[in-house]
Amino acid sequence: MRYELTRRVVLGVYAVLVIVPLLVVIFGSFKTTQDLFNSPFLPPTAWQFDNYSTVLGGSGLGVAFRNSVIVTGCSVPLTLFIASLASYGLARIPGWKSNLLLGFFVLGMAVPAQANMIPQYVQFETFGLTDSLLGLILINIVVTMPIAVFIMTGFLKTLPKELFEATAVDGSGPWRTYRSIVVPVSVPSLAATAIFLFVIHWNDLLYPLLFIQDPNKRTIPVALLSFQGEFLTNFPLLFTGVVVASAPIVIAYVFLQRYFVAGITAGAVKG
Repeated sequence: MRYELTRRVVLGVYAVLVIVPLLVVIFGSFKTTQDLFNSPFLPPTAWQFDNYSTVLGGSGLGVAFRNSVIVTGCSVPLTLFIASLASYGLARIPGWKSNLLLGFFVLGMAVPAQANMIPQYVQFETFGLTDSLLGLILINIVVTMPIAVFIMTGFLKTLPKELFEATAVDGSGPWRTYRSIVVPVSVPSLAATAIFLFVIHWNDLLYPLLFIQDPNKRTIPVALLSFQGEFLTNFPLLFTGVVVASAPIVIAYVFLQRYFVAGITAGAVKG
């Protein structure tokens, strides 16, 4: 009884810590600056929808939103496709060789992104990929490939070998097995990985700041910085931008949540 009461109290406190800042941001996006400072925790006295028209229109966030959609919309499917092919190969390789190759991918997760920024920038500048959305797409794929391979390889190694042997007996080659067997049964793992990749790519601030100088090529995280000045911050517009930037992530999770737990559990199983 005492444990249950303690658990509920802890969960209640945690819920308050999460919900209150969320309500402040949502309510703040419909307030004026004066109304926000007068009553930050209460609903607005007069709902201001001009903040959204300002953010999506004249602030340049609409262009940044489009750029983020392009970068994320290309990075996530390409990363999933390449990582699923690599994971399929690693799952089919027998013995220690598979674990050795998977270890190289896992090492990529241990290297901080900041340690590679200078050589990456020099390399991308040499190939003319700086200040372009293509450069952001390529760097996103490279940086998030290790975690995608790690999750999906863990799932594919749980599949019975008899499944692949049966398709081989039927005359299916590796490509047909991948299309007909691997992709359909890997939907939970693909969905869970897609959520991770979507959040990482959509919220990435480091590489757009490093590679992009053209204001018309900015992504949403970089554009949100424009609402914060040296001496003054327009919090209602900043909160509105945060709401707009967070909406796609919430929508993606709502549609993929039923696969999320299954995918994470499968990815954590050792082969």
